[in-house]
Parts: sequence; C-alpha cells; structure tokens
Amino acid sequence: MNVEANRNEDAMQLLVSQMRQKLDKIYEGGGKKAQAKQAEKNKLTPRERLRLLLDKGAPFVEIGAFAGYGMYEQEGGCPAGGTVGGVGYISGRQCVVLANDQTVKAGAWFPITGKKNLRLQEIAMENNLPMVYLVDSAGVFLPLQNEIFPDKEHFGRVFRNNARMSAMGITQIAAVMGPCVAGGAYLPIMSDETLMVKGNGSIFLAGPYLVKAAIGETVDAETLGGADTHNAISGIADYVFDTEAECLNHIRSLMAKLGQPSTAGFSRQLSQPPAPTAGKLYQIFPEANAKPYDVHHVINAIVDAGSFEPFKAHHGKTIVCGYARLEGWAVGIVANQRMVVKTKKGEVQMGGVIYNDSADKAARFIMNCNQKRIPLVFLQDVTGFMVGSRSEHSGIIKDGAKLVNAVANSVVPKITIIIGNSYGAGNYAMCGKAYDPRFIYAWPTAKIAVMGGEQAAKTLLQIQVASLKAAGQEIAPTDEAALLERIKSKYAEETSPYYAAARLWVDDIIDPADTRLRIAEAIAAANHQPHFEQFRTGVFQV
Repeated sequence: MNVEANRNEDAMQLLVSQMRQKLDKIYEGGGKKAQAKQAEKNKLTPRERLRLLLDKGAPFVEIGAFAGYGMYEQEGGCPAGGTVGGVGYISGRQCVVLANDQTVKAGAWFPITGKKNLRLQEIAMENNLPMVYLVDSAGVFLPLQNEIFPDKEHFGRVFRNNARMSAMGITQIAAVMGPCVAGGAYLPIMSDETLMVKGNGSIFLAGPYLVKAAIGETVDAETLGGADTHNAISGIADYVFDTEAECLNHIRSLMAKLGQPSTAGFSRQLSQPPAPTAGKLYQIFPEANAKPYDVHHVINAIVDAGSFEPFKAHHGKTIVCGYARLEGWAVGIVANQRMVVKTKKGEVQMGGVIYNDSADKAARFIMNCNQKRIPLVFLQDVTGFMVGSRSEHSGIIKDGAKLVNAVANSVVPKITIIIGNSYGAGNYAMCGKAYDPRFIYAWPTAKIAVMGGEQAAKTLLQIQVASLKAAGQEIAPTDEAALLERIKSKYAEETSPYYAAARLWVDDIIDPADTRLRIAEAIAAANHQPHFEQFRTGVFQV
C-alpha cells in the first residue's frame, strides 16, 4: 500500500468510526433509564422487537437512523425521529418495518417523525412491499402540533397512505404493543390485520383523562380500549397475545402465508464478488476529497468482477457511464469523474464538473437503460455544470436540461449514492432527492449544498460587506476575516451529511463498505414492482 492510499484509508476509517459512535448513541433511543422503564412494564425496545421479528442472518437496511439528528435540542432531542424502520425480511419475504420508540417522549410524533414514517410508506408503495407497523405511541408531540398536524405531508397523510396501500393490494399488518391514541388509532384499524398485546396495548380516540373532561365518564384504559375490549367486545382487533414474543411470532406466521408477488423481471445472474485487484474503497477515495481519483476504481470495488462495460468511454469523460452486474443484478451506472484538465495557465482540477458532451452522453445512456429496463445507479461527486462564455455559447444549459429531463422522466428504479460533493444543478442532474430515487444514501464524505463552501462563503461575504458599505459603514480587514470564518463555519455545518440525513434529504449515511449491499437490496426491493409507466421525455432541445 502506498503512502497516499494509507492516508486515504486512515481518513475514511476515522469518518466511519465517528459515524458509528453517533449511531451507538442514537441506538439508545431515549436513554438507558427510559429503556429500563420499558423492561419494568414487560415491554421490549423497538430494536429488540425487530431482532425477534426479522429473519436472523438476513440483511436489514435501516432507513432514517439519523433522522432528527441535532434537531429539537430544546425539546430534549428526537433520536432516529422517534421510530426505527427499514427494509428487511420476515419469513423470507422482503418487507418494510416501522416501530415506534416509546422511550423517546412516549413515542410521540415530532415533525421529523411524520416525514420519516411517510418516507417508509413511500418505499413500500414504490416497491410493492408488505409493511409491518409495531405501534407504541402517545400521539402527536403537542408543543409542535402546528408543524405536524394539518398539511399535505403531515401526520394525517399516513392514514391516507394506509387506504391507498390497501387499494394497491399491499399487505399491512399492525401490532399494537403500547398506546395507540387519537388520530393514530386509525393506523392499525386501516391495516389488513391488527394484533394486540394484553396489559400494554390499547387503542382509543380519547384516553381516560380526556373522556372524563369531555363527557364526565370515569373509565380505565383497559376497559376503554385494551386488548380484551377490542378483541371480545368491539371486534376491532383480530388477535390477542399475552406476550410481545408471541405477537411477533404470529406476524412471522402471517407473513409466511403471503402469496408470491409478480416481479419486474430485472436481469439477474449468479453473483460474483468484486475483483481482488479492485482495491479497498477506503484506500481509493482521497482524504478530504481534495485530489482527483479515478471513479472506475470505485465502480470496480462495488460491481461483480470484470462486469463493467463502459458506454462511450472516450467521449464526455467527466461522466462515466456503463453496464455492470452487482450481486448478479444488471445495472446501469452513471458516475462523476474527477479530472485534471490542462489549461493555458497550467493544470486545474475539475471536481466532477459536467460538460456539454458528458451531459449529452449521460442523457443518452439513461434513455438506453429505460429502453432495456435496467435499473440505474448514480454515484455523485459533482460540483455542477461548467460555466463561462465558452460553455454558454456551446449551449450548456440546453445539454444540462436534456440530462435533467432524462433523469426526471426515467421510469426504471434509480438508486443514488452521494460519495463526495453534491452541489447545485449537479445534484439534480445526478438524481438527487428531488428526482425520486428509490433509495438515496450518502457516504460520510458527502457534502450537499447549492455550491461549494469556499465559493458560497466568499459570495455571502461580498454581499454583507457591500450592504454595510451601502449603509455608510466600513469594515476592518480583521473583522472581515472573522465574518468570513463565521460564514464558512455555518456553511460547513449545513453541508454536512449529518445535516442532510437529519432532514431525510438522504435515507441514511452508510459505511462505504456497505455500498454494494445497499444497492443490491434496493434492486431486490424494486423488483417487486412489476408495473412501469411508458418512458417519455417530452420536449427538449437537441
């Protein structure tokens, strides 16, 4: 291993270690004391429930582990958005699971909780996957009710999705293992089957205190809406169990009886591991993303050995396109290429800049993949489109629009991995969150913003200094330097992958070593959706 590869590996190991330390804290939910209180009530934590429910040894792809990270600090925080969810296997069937975390504010819904739950339902709907809800929630977090209650992407859309998913033929199973209150009471009842655990599970539109206040009736929670009440009297629930383990085991039994789904028929052959000579991802990606690297090495470290077939290899070199196999699945890869370009003033590094020819090539390749029904994988490390008079005169906006058009109208599944920079219109052209990737992940090296930090900070500084001067104020050089540092610090925080993952701009931050698994599981999920719209690009300039 050479010195540079060793330095790259050390830098990536540090970033991954920091990520895992953050995850260890997130996995504690509301804290060890809150977890101990769960145990006193004979209740498991959400992660313990999922360990019993999911197939041992099968992949579990968690979604939104960093949801809410660094947010709601005044309210005590909301680790993982107050829920644990993702894509896993139950009795051999791939499905979406979602478990409330009662240790976080009694499982109350924060604004980010609603966004995360809707994202998981979206994954189930897009990929035609069964969905299992493990319900244990006190309802909306009232201090922030105005941010979670009435709007289109708020709390109520969960129940709209329940109804739509049922109409689509997507199986939904709800296990009520704790409180299920107010509007939240509709979720289990709008699922196909409802299971309840005695002593802890309860469903009611209004709890005992509100009933007393509203109509003067005195009633305890069990009588009002406990497991026996809803199984023997109201008939709302379908099954009752003495323990959570029994309840979870019955879900496994129900899932084992589901009929086999139709598939999209994506091509798959026997899987091959990546080539031993491909090297390790940790060694390939440059420390601080400060130097050019060959994205072919990243591709070869992810795909099946010897499977990558480049498309227009000698044309439009700042985007690499090609067909490959990944865990046996056929994929089309679109990846930004960092290059050193020779200019009249010497050599200059181009950080994944998209030129006219590369935009044109990528658009054509995306069309080909849609024609052949091959899922697309985007590897983002892009600073945007080339600027300047030469690019403008040659129609960079036209060629960029062509690429954006192809990405927006693509009907095959798109999986996006942000491995480095994701700036400006480059984010859009390379299938950022706004362009509906089935799944989107970020490496710890990712940065997402409208432009690079240095350029943005200097632009904002110029605006602020000009504003001060217009008001008749002068700014000393030292004050100007301090202002620049403050702007850069704030911008650095907001371009961090953790900032993005907290707001679900990406589904999660992943260890680069898990990239291959994540993509393979994403395609396996997408293969459950057999229906495609016809691919149309509409009108664009040629």
